[in-house]
Amino acid sequence: MDMPVNVPIDDPDADTEWNDILRKHGIIPEKPPSPTPIIEEAIANARDRAHENRLDNKNLDQLDELEDDEDEEFLEQYRKQRMAELSAISRASVFNQVYPIQKPDYSRDVTDASNRAFVLVHLTSSLGTNTESRLLTELWRELARKYGDIKFCEMKADMCIEGYPDKNTPTILVYHDGDIKRQVITLRELAGSKTGIQDLEKLLIDIGALNGNDSRVFRLALPSEDLSTAGRKSMPPTSSTEDDDEWA
Repeated sequence: MDMPVNVPIDDPDADTEWNDILRKHGIIPEKPPSPTPIIEEAIANARDRAHENRLDNKNLDQLDELEDDEDEEFLEQYRKQRMAELSAISRASVFNQVYPIQKPDYSRDVTDASNRAFVLVHLTSSLGTNTESRLLTELWRELARKYGDIKFCEMKADMCIEGYPDKNTPTILVYHDGDIKRQVITLRELAGSKTGIQDLEKLLIDIGALNGNDSRVFRLALPSEDLSTAGRKSMPPTSSTEDDDEWA
């Protein structure tokens, strides 16, 4: 009967000739790849993106101040592009306020209007104690002023859908091309009671209502980025539960 042999192993992760022999014969597992190249690549990519987007969020006066630092031809081209973008936004900004909706007008003011622009409806709580609903009402006003090319509406949930549970408020309904495209039930899919403008801007980009390169969208600079997670794939947000869908 063969007796097992205890092979001396000081450090199975060490790069030694002895460990290479043990790995070759399957006595110890292969050493996992070093994460260093992945992290270095993620940092390099993040820096490249920061350089490419260095002029984002700068107004025309700030662009003029960069004449000594940037290539003149490139800066002029970028300035014309920014002016064209601002002109297009100005022409499309026809809303600029939160629209209170009544049920008889819902089809005209929401469904039909979504054939011309994105329409977002905030179904509010009927109770004054719902903190998230009160928060979203304030954020809705700020978004409406900032993004006048998107129509922001508001309506009490139980007036829109009879018997709609208050626990499902605030609810965001996204309409486009005459149809509902997405619903967000409460702010837990965003950042809960800590939800801010940037969280809602991410939602607007996700649904296609905003372009990620829109100069109105605030983007954090490179030092604030979490480079340790730059190489990871983000998970899509979880969908609403079946119980919530019954009230959509």
